[in-house]
Parts: sequence; structure tokens; C-alpha cells
Amino acid sequence: MTLSDARKILGLNPDENTRPHLHELENARERIAELVNTSPNPTLADRYRKGLEEFDQALALIREHLEGPPAFVPIPPPSVTPTPRAVIAPPKAAEKVDSDDPPPVPEAAKVTPTVPLVVTPPPTPAKPPEKKIRRWANAVGLILLLGALTGGGWIFWQNHEASEHSRTERLIFLERQGASLIENRRWPDAAKVYDEIERLSPSSHLIAEGRRSIEAGMVEEQQQFIGYWTGQARAELEAARWAEAEAAARQVLAKYPAEKEAAELLTRISSARVLHERDAVVEIVRKHMDARDWKAAAAAAQPLITAYPADEVIQTLQAQIQAGEKKEAADQERALTLLQQAKALDNGSFNQQALDYLREATSLAPNNPEVIAALEKMATYGRTIHIPGDFATPEEALAGAHENDRIILGEGTWKGPLTVSTSIEIQGAGPTKTIIQCPALDGCALTLQPQAKNVRISGITLRHETFAIGEDRFSAALVQGSHAAFDNCRFMEASGHGLVVIDGGKATVIRSRFSENGWNGAAAIGKGSFLEIRESETLHNYEHGIESWNGASLTVIGSRCEMNTRNGIHADNSSALVLLENNQVIGNDEFGIVVDSGASGKITANTVSDNHLGGISVRAAASALNVTKNEISRNKGAGITLEKGLSASSYQDNKQDGNQGPAMQADTDFSAKQEP
Repeated sequence: MTLSDARKILGLNPDENTRPHLHELENARERIAELVNTSPNPTLADRYRKGLEEFDQALALIREHLEGPPAFVPIPPPSVTPTPRAVIAPPKAAEKVDSDDPPPVPEAAKVTPTVPLVVTPPPTPAKPPEKKIRRWANAVGLILLLGALTGGGWIFWQNHEASEHSRTERLIFLERQGASLIENRRWPDAAKVYDEIERLSPSSHLIAEGRRSIEAGMVEEQQQFIGYWTGQARAELEAARWAEAEAAARQVLAKYPAEKEAAELLTRISSARVLHERDAVVEIVRKHMDARDWKAAAAAAQPLITAYPADEVIQTLQAQIQAGEKKEAADQERALTLLQQAKALDNGSFNQQALDYLREATSLAPNNPEVIAALEKMATYGRTIHIPGDFATPEEALAGAHENDRIILGEGTWKGPLTVSTSIEIQGAGPTKTIIQCPALDGCALTLQPQAKNVRISGITLRHETFAIGEDRFSAALVQGSHAAFDNCRFMEASGHGLVVIDGGKATVIRSRFSENGWNGAAAIGKGSFLEIRESETLHNYEHGIESWNGASLTVIGSRCEMNTRNGIHADNSSALVLLENNQVIGNDEFGIVVDSGASGKITANTVSDNHLGGISVRAAASALNVTKNEISRNKGAGITLEKGLSASSYQDNKQDGNQGPAMQADTDFSAKQEP
């Protein structure tokens, strides 16, 4: 720092004498130090401290200059009046010096001593009073100027202090206000606050921090908003509340139009709504189909066919309705043929063959009045027992029945459990009109004992009126070592199986239905037992649709196994026959067909589709069965699953389409044998 720099810092002119102003400068220094100690925040205190250091350096330099050694000043000699013989040189003009130093002494006159000198008093100055007054005036003016400068410096520091204090207070206020606005998510207002902070203090760290907080807060708010409403939309979608799900998704898109997840949810909601509406109509159509009311089924399906012509489910439904209508026409024609054959045998006496014709005709055309009238007429031939009429209850009639007696069971719900121990025929008025039921804990609604070697049952529903759980459950109907033929019957809502064949019994079931049973729809258990099911339906059972195991034989032809909780058909027959032909096995929760073992037979010409785990599963112990010409499509797993040891080449003669898994999944390791 130079002396000129020091003078500028202290507010002094370059040629101004600083000595008289040292006291005022000391006072100014103390006031600056006081500002350092009393500053309201560290930033302002730091600024005052730097100013104080600079002031101290300048003041120290001035002091050092003033306290140096004084210059030597000689006393001037008196003026000399020369004689004519003396030449006296005139004195030089005095040089200008710094006002802080003593005035310079003029150089002594050079005298040439040619003659003796005569010393005379110096001449009196022309205007000494005027010079003295001017010098005092200059001194006074300098003092006044220095005072003004010192006072101005003090005023400057006072104003600077007030301005800095006000600015600091404003910054503190803005910092708090900005934090509060961010906390309350008032982003535009918060942004304005940090814009003002930037104007007041461009280098403040608060600016970047505040704007980062605003940006992070806005992102967090967006994520929370989107997360909440998309979550709400998903929950409503899962609950099938379409309007609420759509409204939740649109909440997001109204605020963030580019949000992809919400847009995808809207698409899913729309698709799910369409599927839901479609499935509701499909359910109605299937109810008409279950009732074999093909005209009603076709009418209900027509809007779906028009709206969704390419939908695979609708196409399958349409094909089933058309097949049902075609079959109904064929059944009607066949019923008329059987009617004519029965009439040809009618000679006014009992004829078993004629009755068999008419029973079959009734199952084919249950609403044909001519067939019904002929059956009622010929049923009166021979020993026929009417309930009510001859007996009040089926239990009383069975107690007095003889071999080959025929029991005509009228309309109504009859109390079970009933036991048949002789070869008789029980004929109901139709499965929707004649019902035999009992509580689940009382036993089977109908039991055929081993003595009943030739029992015929038609037109009856067998069911439990309650439901009981446990390892031991009764079935709706039990064939225990006996031989029975069921025609146009229904086995439903049993705690156990709908129908079970045990102890070497044999049962043939035609044009019947097994539905909503606690275990299998129909089952055959044990060596020598035989179950044959034709043109029947197994629907919505809580285990398999049809199952056989432990050496029983199984034949299923021209039947439909649909929407059972486990497999459509499960056969584990050991050395017995397995014959599955021309069946529809659709929409079961596990596989369509599972064959664990079987010594002979075939699985052919079956339609196996839309099952959840796969189409057909074959274990090594069933290698003797021919699996050919099956149509396997749209299953959620593999088309055909083969256990290790089976050659995939032996199963190529099957048509596969649209399965989600591989067409052929070979070398599968079955870790545990499938339980019945």
C-alpha cells in the first residue's frame, strides 16, 4: 500500500496534512470496530472486518510517515548591504515542500570579499501582514476540509451500516418465507422469493439451494399425486368398478397429460370393461345351453357375435350353439324313430325293450308330448308301482319292491337317503321335476347295494340339501358292487362325489349332468369297478370333472368337462382300460386331461382348450395309450406334457394351436405322484 492509497482510504487529499486529524481518524476506527462486533449476521460482520483491516493498514502507514526523523533546517543569515566594492548574489527563490515537513532554508548568499563588508539590518518586507493572514486562512481551510472529509466518512459508514442491516434483515425474512412456501408447496410464490434473493445477493448460496428444493418438491408432489391416483385406479380395476377406475386414471391425465402409466390404465380399464360385459352375456348364454334351450342361447349370443366377430370365445360359443342345435334336431329325429319302434312292440303287455326305447326317446326329446304319452301308457303294463298312489314315499315302495318291478316316482322333492337292494327300475318325471335329497351327514341320497344287479334309473336329480366338509364325505349316488344304468339324471351339490362306483360295481351314465359337487363330478375307484359316461356334462365341480384310480376302468365318450376346479378328466387306472373319445374338455383350472397310468385304450378326437395349466399330461405308466387326433388349443401351459421316458415322436399326430406354453414339453420330472 502506498501513501497515496492510504490517503484515499482515509478520505484525505494528496497534499493534505494528516497530523491534526489523527484523533478524528482514531475515533472513526473505533466506530468501525464497533460495527464488526455488533453486526446482525456473520456475512456483514466479515465485510466490516475486512474494511477495518484496510483502514488499520492505511492509518499505520500515515503514522509511520509522520513519526520519521525530521529534516535539518539551517537558520538563515541576516541580510547584508554590500558596499560598492562588494558583489552580493541574490538569494534563490524558496522551493515548495510538503506541508507536513519544516520549510526549506534558502541557500546562503555567496559573497566575494573584495572589500570590507558593512552589515546593515535586513530590509523590512513590503507586505508581511498579508502573507501571514493568507497562511492562517489556508491552515483553517485545510482543517475545515479535513473535518468535512472525516464527518463525511462517518456519515458514509453510518449509511452503509443502515443499508447493510436493512438488506440483511430482508434476506433473513426472505429465507424464512421461502422455506415456508416450499413446505406448503406454493411453488410459484417460492420462486418469486428466490428471484428477489438473487437481486439482493447474487452470490448467496440460498438461491441454488432454494431452487433445488422447489424442483425436488415439485417432482415429489408429482410422483405422490401420480402414485396415489394410479394406485386408486388399479384397486378399482381389480374390484371391477369401471367408472371409479376410469375417473381415478383421468385425475392423473388431467394434470399430467403425458403420464404413460395412467394412459395404459385407461386402456386396460376399457378392455376389462368390455371383457366383463362380454363374460356376463356369455354366462347367460351358457345357462341356456345347460338347459338345452338352443334357441334362447342363440338369441342371447347374437349381440356378442355381431359385436365381437373375431373373438375366439364367442366363436367357440357360436360353434357350440350350432352343434347343440344340430344335435337337438338329430335327437328329435332319433326320438321319433324310437317311438315308432316302441309302438311296434306294444301288444298291451309289459315289454322291457319297448320301455327302453321310450326311455331313450324321452331323454332325447323330453318335451315331445307323443313320446311322453306312449311312455306313460306302456309303463302301466306289468307290475308298476306309482308314488304317490300305491305308496306314499319311495322308501315304502322300495321296501316292498320285487325283482323287475318298476317304480314311477312322481313330481316333487322326495326324502332320502334311499337304498336299493333288488333289480328294479326307478323312473322319475324328469330331473327338474323329481328330486331325491337328504342332509349331507345322513348318507348318500341313493345307494345301490351289491344285490341290485340290474337297476335302471331315469329322469331324477340326486343331491344333498346341506354341505359337510371333512375327509369322509357321502356322495349323491353310490354304486357299491351293483350294476346300474342312469339316463337323463343329475348328480349335484353333493359334499363328496356326484356319483361314485366302488367294490367292482359297474355304472353306465347317458345324457346326464354332474355339477357343483364337493369332490369329483363322477368317480370310479378300485380294481374291477367300471364307469362309462356318454353324452353327459361335468361342470363346476370342486375337484376333477371325472376321475378313476386304483385299477378302475373308465370310458368317456361324447361328453363335456368344463370349468372344474382341478382337471377335466384324471385317469390313474393301473392295468385297466382308459378310453376318452370325442369329448370337449374346456376351461378347467389345472389340465384338461391327465393320464397317470393305464394298460390299454386311447385318447382320441378330443377338443382340449383354455385349460389353465395345460392341455394333456401323460405319465410314463400310461405309455400304452394312443394319444392321437386331438385338437389342443389356447391352453395357458404346454399343449402336451410328457414325463421322462416318453418319446415325443409318438404324440405328433395331434393338432395344436395358440397354446401359451410349448406344443410339446418332453422329459418332464414329476416330483410327486398326483393325488386323487
